[in-house]
Amino acid sequence: MDYALLGKSDLRISRIAMGCMSLGTERESNKKIIHRAIEGGINYFDTADLYDKGLNETSVGAALKGNRKEVIIATKAGNQWRADGSGWDWNPSKDYILTCAENSLRRLQTDYIDLYQLHGGTLDDPIDETIEAFEMLKQQGKIRWYGISSIRPNVIREYVNRSNIVSVMMQYSLLDRRPEETCLDLLQQNNIGVLARGSVASGLLVDKAAKPYLNYSAADVERAAAAVRSISSDRRTPAQTAIQYVLNHPAITAVVVGMRTREQLEEALQVVKVKGLTVEEMNRLRNSVSGNRYEQHR
Repeated sequence: MDYALLGKSDLRISRIAMGCMSLGTERESNKKIIHRAIEGGINYFDTADLYDKGLNETSVGAALKGNRKEVIIATKAGNQWRADGSGWDWNPSKDYILTCAENSLRRLQTDYIDLYQLHGGTLDDPIDETIEAFEMLKQQGKIRWYGISSIRPNVIREYVNRSNIVSVMMQYSLLDRRPEETCLDLLQQNNIGVLARGSVASGLLVDKAAKPYLNYSAADVERAAAAVRSISSDRRTPAQTAIQYVLNHPAITAVVVGMRTREQLEEALQVVKVKGLTVEEMNRLRNSVSGNRYEQHR
């Protein structure tokens, strides 16, 4: 496994990270796949209080309890489940963030969270109040570092300018190149790590039938997927090609991959071991579909 420092933090994380949202609800199965991930060199595990109404954190915490010093736990807060369970509302207030942290620590069975992330964000938020909550948690030793999970350039700019974030999690793939326009360069210039999710575009770059995605037509999606397949063959799987495309950008610290099965995990573990993409292959992928851009949240 390859590792890299996450932005200005001292967190040395595996370049293939485990997105725990994809895990099921059976704790023993989750424990087995998490332990195999650790054996394979993955040390970064991403969850959120939103997933399964906190049960995902509970399952992840139980699986990692015996390996706490060797792993990096990242979780998120800001989405508040309604009392009737019908959905959730956005709540980035200081008091709510502080309450969420206590609940996540309890569910994860740990004294500290390595990376605590705001699970979204808008310009209408009380941003300074939200930052104050994270800074307070850091001073108390309940979190080591903090970041945001956002795809909105205008929100990202505010946190770059006003906070001490060390990371931004955002969607990025061959079929979602919006971060390439401004965000990736901005974050790299400010030494803020990027955690990329959605690298296989909901499976459309791997094995799902082509359909419209973001501003791309089904024909566009098929061209991109065909390009991925054409340079994979015996060199690597399509999923590995799609993930390598993302990892090749210098701003990306790690790709957070959702893994539910042992097969998906083993495939992800090999991404840093199989033949890397050549300059020619990267160009073929980029030329297969035009880059897109954010039309809102600029």
